Amino acid sequence: MIYKPFGKTGIKMSALGFGAMRLPMLSEGENAQVNDELAIPLMRRAFDLGVNYIDTAPYYCCKLSEAAVGKAVKGYRDKVYISTKNPIENDSAADWMTRLETSLKNLDTDYIDFYHFWGIGLEGFRHWESLTDGPFQAAERAKAQGLIKHLSFSYHDDAKNFRPIIDSGRFESVLIQYNMIDRSNEDNIAYAKEKGLGTVIMGPVGGGRLGAPSETIQGLLKKKPASTAELAMRFVFANENVDISLSGMSDLAQLEENAIIAANGSQLTDEELTKIKAMMEENKKLADLYCTSCDYCKPCPQDINIPLLFGTMNTHRVYGLTENAKGTYKVIMEGNNQWLQSAHPEKCTECGICETKCPQKLPIIKQLKETHKELSI
Repeated sequence: MIYKPFGKTGIKMSALGFGAMRLPMLSEGENAQVNDELAIPLMRRAFDLGVNYIDTAPYYCCKLSEAAVGKAVKGYRDKVYISTKNPIENDSAADWMTRLETSLKNLDTDYIDFYHFWGIGLEGFRHWESLTDGPFQAAERAKAQGLIKHLSFSYHDDAKNFRPIIDSGRFESVLIQYNMIDRSNEDNIAYAKEKGLGTVIMGPVGGGRLGAPSETIQGLLKKKPASTAELAMRFVFANENVDISLSGMSDLAQLEENAIIAANGSQLTDEELTKIKAMMEENKKLADLYCTSCDYCKPCPQDINIPLLFGTMNTHRVYGLTENAKGTYKVIMEGNNQWLQSAHPEKCTECGICETKCPQKLPIIKQLKETHKELSI
């Protein structure tokens, strides 16, 4: 395992981090249960392979991830750094502290190494900074009490809003999205690194999209990688400004593969990186020809989420990730995922309102039909 200095913390972290958001489950829903017989040995195998950073959150795995991580780190606590998150559901310092105490209890630990302001954006950050007794004041007290060692944040806001949060000097590490398909935060990662923060990457395989086979992507290298996921992980590891690449692993095969990739010191040559970035930029331009996800077409009178459907289509048409695209489309059509919501494209009445608002003048009605024909299973 390769280890890197983690910002200014004085800690050396493993290049591969364990994301405990996809632990094997016995059941989900109201009677959810983590499969401890598989999950705990899986996490402990990661620790034995040299992984020393594990990331969880209160809502992962039907709110059971923290407890599972707490069990797994028994006997490893002095070797493993735990990261979890506070969703900051209101402005109350007392409520912020209550959520921290709940995580400490779930994890069965006296302290949390890296405690995140979960999914903050610039607007929320500035609001919390304006409070005299809010989340930030609670965090300062918790740190003084030794309940948390390092204050961190995870980021999902627009890339242009990132730097003021870094410049505040409040945080010691950041968890941020970055992968071959989405490089919008590439400069932000470099900036955070320059300012002395530890940098942790979420979504190195694009939320699972790059886990599916793609001849288009695998063909970017002369020596074809064993899988699209391998190339995606190698791409992130090759970024000198990345300290940890976080992978949500649910079985030993994934773990062993990622550990081997992480242990490879020469991930990609400069020539290979340049070629990949150039080709992916061309692919992005091609994707934009079909839809830039500007959202000007919304709202649709029939509640069809046009950008979501076209983005899924681009996953198939541009990046060759057909298996993943069809699976995502199926989930959208089933309507059971709160993050992937859209009415069926066959509900389109061809009113044409969307086409009058589209800056690119896309033939949206035609493309909706093509999307359903290509992706419906």
